[in-house]
Amino acid sequence: MKVAVLGGGLVGSPMALDLNKNKGLSVILADIDEKNLIRAKQEGIHCRILNLMEEGVIEDLVAEVDFVINALPGAIGYLSLKRLIQAGKSGVDIAFYAEDFKELHDLAVENNVSWIVDMGVAPGMSHLLSAYAASQLDQTDDIKIYVGGLPKDRDSYWQYKAPFSPSDVIEEYTRPARFIRNGKEVIMPALTEVELLDFPVVGPLEAFNSDGLRSLLSSLLVPNMIEKTLRYPGYVDKMSVLKESGLLSNEDIEINGQYVKPIDLSTALLFDQWKLEEKEIEFTIMQIRVKGRKAGRERTIIYDLYDEYCTDTHIHSMARTTGYAATVVLGLMMEGPIHRPGVHPPEALVNIKGSVEKILNGLKSKGVIYHKRII
Repeated sequence: MKVAVLGGGLVGSPMALDLNKNKGLSVILADIDEKNLIRAKQEGIHCRILNLMEEGVIEDLVAEVDFVINALPGAIGYLSLKRLIQAGKSGVDIAFYAEDFKELHDLAVENNVSWIVDMGVAPGMSHLLSAYAASQLDQTDDIKIYVGGLPKDRDSYWQYKAPFSPSDVIEEYTRPARFIRNGKEVIMPALTEVELLDFPVVGPLEAFNSDGLRSLLSSLLVPNMIEKTLRYPGYVDKMSVLKESGLLSNEDIEINGQYVKPIDLSTALLFDQWKLEEKEIEFTIMQIRVKGRKAGRERTIIYDLYDEYCTDTHIHSMARTTGYAATVVLGLMMEGPIHRPGVHPPEALVNIKGSVEKILNGLKSKGVIYHKRII
């Protein structure tokens, strides 16, 4: 059986390495930048240096494979998924684009292919476990998701390093945050409603509104739902200065006869400052709190995740927690039990008996452990 991974960045390459451990599975990793393929090539993975946005390139590449993981940047992720569906391929998508994946559902059904999208850590496991916890309650009243990826070294001014492109991170701070409050959808600016929370191991972190609920907004009928991003205290004030000064604006401005987008300038300046170094230790932290009632009594189900950079494999935590969620789900898809024509969010897997337990066990075997507790 053959699998293609599109995109060899911080998450794409570790996914290819993880899949390559499976006997009888042939893996192809494709990226436009040869530097992103160095380690995979050293590990014996078939690598292709390709501009996947060129006409016919994706189609020619996947013609020889059985399944695909789409790990391309969000700006080109939606179009890539559409082309993969039209090519008749099934798989898992972690491109995290702004477009609505549901618009591709009918196309996938027509082509008899199955896709699980947004299948990372958040969105991804955050959605899966929120829906799974809700399914264990008679009534669900409130879902809160807190998640962030941070460097352990706090000496830099920003106290932050980006596991993805700075432009994708900045979009979290400019895209309005949607959430559900008292049964109604509410839209507020990102970086708002800051609260300070204390976590074991890490200590105090600030949480702010971000647009992370995505498909949960419509898939779960829960009167209160919100996702907040976690950063070290003081980070929101710094980003707010950039935002209020217009440096995160996407509107062209004229400077000495040249038109530039302020956000492009900010992204270029922040690229090196936010760059996550190859062996830099960072961690992923997430807490999911699902509150409701069971047998007439109030109950809160909590899932906690704390994961660090692995010094044995030299794989960053954000790559582990995001990428391994996708590879585990792809493994189930290759086995057959979760193949359903269409494009589906992670929470849809709750309806397939035993799938959540298999995913959690699969992640545990790779050292990514979600701890469950009930209050």
